[in-house]
Amino acid sequence: MIRVLLAEDQALVRGAFALLVGSAEDMEVVGEAGTGQEAVALTADLRPDVVLMDIRMPGTDGIEATRRIVADGASSGSKVLILTTFETDTNVLRGLRAGASGFLPKDTRPDALLDAIRTVAAGESMLSPGATRAVITRALSRPDAPAPERLDRLTAREREVLGLVAAGRSNQEIADELVVSPLTAKTHVARILAKLGARDRVHLVIAAYEAGLA
Repeated sequence: MIRVLLAEDQALVRGAFALLVGSAEDMEVVGEAGTGQEAVALTADLRPDVVLMDIRMPGTDGIEATRRIVADGASSGSKVLILTTFETDTNVLRGLRAGASGFLPKDTRPDALLDAIRTVAAGESMLSPGATRAVITRALSRPDAPAPERLDRLTAREREVLGLVAAGRSNQEIADELVVSPLTAKTHVARILAKLGARDRVHLVIAAYEAGLA
């Protein structure tokens, strides 16, 4: 059972999310927060698997709340999936760098949102399949920027895999493109995560864009 905490300041919207999440047989709503500060406190207390986080909330906003949740050892196991109507390049970049495992617009289809929650709960990352990736590209792509020194520790094949991750390829798609087994592709991704000290695939995407690999 995936335990979900809802952080949204509008009660009507929060109620709609609660009904949607509660309708899934493999999920349950364990708490609701109307402010970022409440989200931080409830996450530490309830240890949900996923926090569905709005950005614009009174007081502590969703991005700062995300940063505090990820930085807190007691609640760092909780993954944050940000939902917002304000899908600007600044919001996306700040949210991902705060440690969010995903970023989706609020007009995401209900079934797609449930799938995103499952994906994030499983330890993967989730980017909206169009607008958000374009925003990240505009915010981070600097063709003339030198590759960060930490990428030097990657092998040529690992750099190739990193580029494919940044292009949005799944492990299966990476395996198909490189003509290797899915297990080999998964192993490459795991080694890249370890070498770069990255939290998840979202942060591999950021590293790839900053290094000019994508």
